Amino acid sequence: MLKFYYSRLSVNARRVWVTLLEKNLEFEPILMKLSGDQFQPEFLKLNPFHHIPVLVDVGFSVFESLAILDYLEAKYPQPSFMSSNAQEIAKIRTIELITVNELPPASIVLMKDMLEFEVPSPQIEKAKATMATALHYFEANLDDNSPYFIGDKFTYADIVAGTAVASIPFLGISLDPYIKVSKWLDNLQQRASWQQTAPTPEQIEQSKAVMKAILQKRS
Repeated sequence: MLKFYYSRLSVNARRVWVTLLEKNLEFEPILMKLSGDQFQPEFLKLNPFHHIPVLVDVGFSVFESLAILDYLEAKYPQPSFMSSNAQEIAKIRTIELITVNELPPASIVLMKDMLEFEVPSPQIEKAKATMATALHYFEANLDDNSPYFIGDKFTYADIVAGTAVASIPFLGISLDPYIKVSKWLDNLQQRASWQQTAPTPEQIEQSKAVMKAILQKRS
């Protein structure tokens, strides 16, 4: 059976979790406490960079969330969340990479500000600008008459961007100006996989002390 190492507050883990549920795969969820579980020797054998998520499939360990999604798509292709059309593949990959490359650095700055770290104002403004650029791009690539980035087809573009965008309001960024993004996200949040993997407000509040300690250690 697949083993899935995750935390409920990890956006990277959530996109894998949603995929496992959407593909109706049987797996063993292994909840990690990021106050130290990720540094245990047994876990470091699976991922020497001490990050989640990690997927283990009969002794084969995969980490980095996009690599895990590629693995799941190749080994368990039905239902498929990738297109065979060249332009659509490029669009899906672009949305994935914007999400994993552009949003996390901005999110860390805004999270530090939210947790009352001393963050220079120019860094905060730059982070907000990055968020706005990404959200404007997503807005421009959604259609008023289609529920997903690729028309009626639910793809990894929706999974990867959708799980990340869902966390943006917690950083003090309103999605109200982005009408199509808001509608798209509302639609995703009706899916059982989104509802099952969403952290509760209590879990988010309880995680703040852990997040603050992690950010202090990185500083």
